[in-house]
Amino acid sequence: MSKLQNKVAIVTGASKGIGAAIATYFAAEGAKVVVNYASSKAGADNVVEAITANGGTAIAVQADMSNEADITRLFAETKQAFGTLDILVNNAGIYQYAPVEEVSADSFHQHFNLNVLGSLLAIQAAVKLFGPDGGNIINISSEVSKTPLPTGAVYSASKAALDAITIALSKEFSGRNIRINSILPGVVETEGSRSGGFIGSEFEAKLVANTPLGRTGQPADVAKVAVFLASNDAAWITGEKLSVSGGIYGL
Repeated sequence: MSKLQNKVAIVTGASKGIGAAIATYFAAEGAKVVVNYASSKAGADNVVEAITANGGTAIAVQADMSNEADITRLFAETKQAFGTLDILVNNAGIYQYAPVEEVSADSFHQHFNLNVLGSLLAIQAAVKLFGPDGGNIINISSEVSKTPLPTGAVYSASKAALDAITIALSKEFSGRNIRINSILPGVVETEGSRSGGFIGSEFEAKLVANTPLGRTGQPADVAKVAVFLASNDAAWITGEKLSVSGGIYGL
C-alpha cells in the first residue's frame, strides 16, 4: 500500500519549487492534495493537472498565507472538498537578502507575517480540522535558521522562529497524536534560485564546494523526506529539525 493512502494534505506555496514537488510526491503516495498558491494560478493548475494525469487527486486553492481571512477560507474549502485533514505542510514563504542598513519595517513584517505568523495560523486551523486519529505538520524551514548568511538576518530569524514553534508545539501536542517537525533544506535549485541568478554563480560553486555530497539540491530531495515524515515510517519522530542539505558546512 502507498505510504499516504487516503490521507488529505494541504501543501502551501505549492505552485512551484519545493512545494510543487512535495504535492506531487504526496499524491503519488496516495494522498489527496490541496495545492495552495498565492498568485500563480497557472503554476498551481499545472501541478494539479500533472497529479490527476498520473491518477492522483488534487485541487488548487488560492490563499495568501499572510492573510488570516485567506487562511480560514483555505481550510474551509479543504473541509468542503475532502471532509477532513491529515497533513499540513507549511512551505509558503518569502526570502530577501539585504544589508542591515537596508532592512525596513515593511520587509521585516513581510517575512514574519508569512514565514512565522502565517504558519502559526495555518497550524491553528489544521488542528481544528484534524480527525480523532490526530495529524501531522511539516514546517519547511532552512539550513540558514542555524547557520545564517551575511545579509540574511531577517530571513534567518524568521526561520529560526519557525523551528522554535516546531519544538514548542511538539511538547504542547503531547497526548494528542499530532506530530510536528521541521525540514531544513540547504541550497536547492528552484525557479526562484534560477531567476535570482544564484544557479551558475560563483556563490553556488562555493557552497557546493562546502557540500560533502558535491551538488546543489533538487526539490525532489526535499519532497522524499517530507513523504517520510508524513508517513507512519516516522511515527516515532516529532519536534525534530531535519537538515536536508547534502551535509553542507561553512555557509
